[in-house]
Amino acid sequence: MHRYRFILFRPLQFIPVLFGISIITFVLVRLIPGDPARILLGTRATPTAIAKIRAQYGLDDPMWMQYLYFLKNLAAGEMGKSTLYKIDVLRLIATRIEPTLALVVMGVVLALLIAVPFAALSARRQGGLADHGVRLVSTAGIGFPSFWLGAMLILLFSIRLDWLPVSGYGETPVDKLQHLILPGLTIALSLSAVLTRSLRAGMIAGLSSDVATAARARGMPENTVFWRHVVPNALVPTVNLLAVNIGWLIGGTVVVESVFAVPGLGQLMVRGIFSRDYMVVQGVALTFAVATVLINFAADIITVALDPRIKL
Repeated sequence: MHRYRFILFRPLQFIPVLFGISIITFVLVRLIPGDPARILLGTRATPTAIAKIRAQYGLDDPMWMQYLYFLKNLAAGEMGKSTLYKIDVLRLIATRIEPTLALVVMGVVLALLIAVPFAALSARRQGGLADHGVRLVSTAGIGFPSFWLGAMLILLFSIRLDWLPVSGYGETPVDKLQHLILPGLTIALSLSAVLTRSLRAGMIAGLSSDVATAARARGMPENTVFWRHVVPNALVPTVNLLAVNIGWLIGGTVVVESVFAVPGLGQLMVRGIFSRDYMVVQGVALTFAVATVLINFAADIITVALDPRIKL
C-alpha cells in the first residue's frame, strides 16, 4: 500500500494550483472590454442607475477588494451572485453540471469504443493496408476542428438522414441519450484520433516485449497474449494521455455545447462572457479547473494500479 501514499499528500498540491487559477481567471475576466452594469441595463440606462448596479454588485470597489470578497464567498461555500440570472452562481452551476458531465462521459465512451479496436487492428497488421488506413484517418481526425465536425454531423445525421435531433438536451433519459449522440461523437472523433495513435504505439511495443514472448513460450494463444498482456500494458501511458485530453475536452465543451445548444456549463460560460457576468465566468472556470485536477488525480491512481512498478 506504500505505492498509494501519494493520495494523502497530493491534495495539498492542489491548493496553490487552484489559488493561482482563481487569480488568473479573476484578472482576465475583468480585462474583457465592457461594463457589466451598462450591458445589464441597456444603452439608455441613466448614470444613476448604472452607479446603483455597480455598487450593488461591488463593481466599483478596487480589484484587490473584489478578489478578497470572491475568496470570502468561496470560504463560505458560495461563488457570489450572478448579475444576469440574479441567483447564486454555485446554485446556477449545479443546474448545468449534468449536461456537461453526460456529454464528456458520452464522448470518452465513444472515443474508447473507436480507438481500442482500431488501434488493435493497426498494431496487429503493422505495415499493412489496414495499418496505413488507420494511421491516415487518425492523423486527419486530429486536424478537424470541433465546430466543423459538429456542423457536418448535423447536416448528415439530422438534416439529410433525419436520424438524430439537431440540438438541445431532451427530457427523458432516452431522449437525452439521443440528443447527446451527435455532440458526443463530435468529441469522440477528435479524442479517438489521439488515443488510437498512443494505443497503437503501446501495442506494437507490447507485442515484442519479454512478457508477450514468455507467454507465447508457455503455449498461450496469440489472441490471449494480445488481450491479456499487450493491451493492459499499452493502457498505462494512454490513461494519462486520456486524462490530459479530458481536461482539454472539459474546456472544449464550450464550443460543442454552443454548436448543439446543449444547456451545460460551456454554454453558460459563453453567455456569461457576452453579458460580462464576472461571477458566472469565474465560477465556471474554477469548476473546470477543479474537474481537470481531480481527473488527473484519478488518472495517477489508475496508472499506479495498472503498473506496480510505478511510484508517484
